[in-house]
Amino acid sequence: MDTYKAKSVVVSRKPGKNKEGLWTAFIGLFDDNNPHLKAKVPKEVLEIREVEKVRIRDLRNISFYLLGNDIVINNLETVSIDVANNIVTLTGKQTLPKIK
Repeated sequence: MDTYKAKSVVVSRKPGKNKEGLWTAFIGLFDDNNPHLKAKVPKEVLEIREVEKVRIRDLRNISFYLLGNDIVINNLETVSIDVANNIVTLTGKQTLPKIK
């Protein structure tokens, strides 16, 4: 498992070797929240090939954007990424804003 300092992550996908096979998970690490709204470039990109699914554990503030098929996770302090048996698992530490 690798741990990264990031304020937000964007989880996307791109096709694998063929249409019938497994996909590539594309995880962008950012220093700002909502980077998709600001056209920010990730500070680091992880491409993990041959992925069946991505699990998100112990994180609560997650948005799925239908327009781009992306998952955005904001308000992170750290994110840990584990890859095993074609499954990517994201966990981390998240500081949520107070609800008014």
